[in-house]
Amino acid sequence: MSKAKSPKKQKQSRFVSFLRILGPGLVTGASDDDPSGIVTYSQAGAQFGLQTLWTALITFPLMAAVQGMCARIGLVTSQGLTVTIREHYPKWLLYSVLFFTFPAITLNIGADIQGMGAVGHMLFPKIPAPAYSVAITAILIYIIIRFPYQKIAAILKWLCLSLLLYIIVPFLVKQDWVQVARHTFIPTIKMDKEFLSILVAILGTTISPYLFFWQTTMEAEDQAHGQKSYMVNNTVLSNMKIDVNSGMLLSNLVMFFMILTTGSVLFKGGVHHIDTVDQAAKALQPLAGNLTYAIFALGVLGTGMLAIPVLAGAQSYMLAETLGWKAGLDKKFGQARSFYVSIIISLLVGLSLDFFRVSPVKALLYTAVVYGLTAPILIAVLLHIGNNKKIMKEQTNSRLSNILGTMTLILMAIAAVALIYFLLI
Repeated sequence: MSKAKSPKKQKQSRFVSFLRILGPGLVTGASDDDPSGIVTYSQAGAQFGLQTLWTALITFPLMAAVQGMCARIGLVTSQGLTVTIREHYPKWLLYSVLFFTFPAITLNIGADIQGMGAVGHMLFPKIPAPAYSVAITAILIYIIIRFPYQKIAAILKWLCLSLLLYIIVPFLVKQDWVQVARHTFIPTIKMDKEFLSILVAILGTTISPYLFFWQTTMEAEDQAHGQKSYMVNNTVLSNMKIDVNSGMLLSNLVMFFMILTTGSVLFKGGVHHIDTVDQAAKALQPLAGNLTYAIFALGVLGTGMLAIPVLAGAQSYMLAETLGWKAGLDKKFGQARSFYVSIIISLLVGLSLDFFRVSPVKALLYTAVVYGLTAPILIAVLLHIGNNKKIMKEQTNSRLSNILGTMTLILMAIAAVALIYFLLI
């Protein structure tokens, strides 16, 4: 007769089981907090202090609902979102989405590489920033080509730990926790261009179209590798929800603590404008000390190494699934040559933006515009797929998913209109 486990061992067993469940959802959520996102959150804190903290409570359920729909589509169909759209919707819809999304992803990659290069140069000034950018790009290309999917997935999961650095930072400086709580639970809304612009930027940064494609494909990829049962039952769906919700929670926690850090240090210190991620780190050093500065900078490098493979991978999966190429991070270079070449090209084009003197701030602006315009369309498509019994069979959206998905659609549509308005006035 086997002995009952002690309470301590039972807790350890549950924790190990929880870690095993984490996968595509965790990586997707963590990759959303890339260097480009950090710039947005830093600007929100520097410009408005703690007044945008409440947005983390709003974006969490919306992100969880949308990414949950993507994950369910990947599990049920065993294929990427691009394939599902190609097989069940007009070709013009798919090509239009790709036409607008590809340049945005490439610009995002370029802005992230530039941000990481600038931070590397800031930490070790003797080496020029472009040299860091080249080295980072070369390392990423080597990792993506050299290692199989399982190894890359494990690397990405461990890189998620880099996000914990941003949760530590606010506790290194003095905080007025009463004010933190007030701004977290009582929304502040100002009807002026600057404040509404930052709200639109936060929405566009947290709910990005490339994440929809990555989440769907990675769920199908995990299923193909036997990490999930081919029978999509309640246990599989429950584990998926835990994974996705954990990833989105981590993403929003990092956003919350990033705004808290910059709002309590930069805003109070009189620094109200941030254009690049290295500016944010440099501004923190004299106000919050070397430790805070170093942790912030190292976090940028970790999140960039996590996010760029997701950006490039999502783009290449979309292209491969559209054109019918063999694709998969599990395949060797010779087995999926076109797939890997497209990843390499996207990274090199992103890197080249630095040498062509393309401003990362302008790159992020263009990215935000394109993401903002395509996100509502894709969310509408996701809602339609999620409720289509021909595609989803018995695993259509729940009522809560439809309510939250519709709310996300409305908010992103309003954000898109507001974005265009702010650009024209």
